[in-house]
Amino acid sequence: MGWIRRFRDSVTVIKLGGSLLDDEEALRHLLIDIVFMETVGMRPVVVHGGGKAVNQAMAAAGLEPRWVQGRRYTDDATLGIVEKVLGGELNELIANKIESYGGRAMPLNTTGESNNNVLYGEPITLEGENGERLDLGHVGHVTRVDRDAIENLCFAGQVPVIPCLCETDEVVDGKRQLLNVNADTAAMAVAEALGAEKLVFLSDVNGVLRDKDDPSSRIGTLTPSLSKELVGAGVISGGMIPKVEACLQTLANGVGKVHIVDGKLRHSLLLEIYTNQGVGTQIVNEPAA
Repeated sequence: MGWIRRFRDSVTVIKLGGSLLDDEEALRHLLIDIVFMETVGMRPVVVHGGGKAVNQAMAAAGLEPRWVQGRRYTDDATLGIVEKVLGGELNELIANKIESYGGRAMPLNTTGESNNNVLYGEPITLEGENGERLDLGHVGHVTRVDRDAIENLCFAGQVPVIPCLCETDEVVDGKRQLLNVNADTAAMAVAEALGAEKLVFLSDVNGVLRDKDDPSSRIGTLTPSLSKELVGAGVISGGMIPKVEACLQTLANGVGKVHIVDGKLRHSLLLEIYTNQGVGTQIVNEPAA
């Protein structure tokens, strides 16, 4: 009850993606948790990816995915599939499921009868081994979030459901260019724009581990100083380093806490938010002296 009262009226951004969207039972429990959160007065906002579904749709269309430094090269044909599958079908599916579990949700995409997109950005390139610029096609990052539109939905008791796609601010020939965006960075941009109390990454691991092969070695709380220490000691390594660094930057930009939680653990959202121990890793600022 204390945690419910404390987080009433606060915004929590929840990033859904990866294997969770393919696991019908895990997704059901997560969306029921989100309905519960809204019911007791929190303001959940969902940001989602959907790479596996896009890969399946590309294979069905006879298209071979192309990757540049781990990012999907997005040409015109790929963008059409991304918009249809991720921005349309998956986005509408998540919103409809929330409604079927007793909540109210609004899909925010470019594919419906009216464009109600809330993310805007610009194209990005990557740097190659020799300093050359690597083109990614229609890939971008978020530079602006329509905060008012999201907050108005939250205040009306609806759950905004946002795909990891953005449009350019620049209008060419009467339309904006759609861009494919990394789901983690899209969720961070939304959380920062809203000044969210929490940003929750629902993952297939149960947090940051001292031993990557031992789930019981989960670190309950990370601070910037401890994170730096663990990176230096090699405890945090590989792909977890940029993820933790990005989480710390998000904290520095005004988000209250960042959580990394195993989305396949039943009711992991509620257990992380409404219990003293939690079930994932929370990343927080240094405690006040």
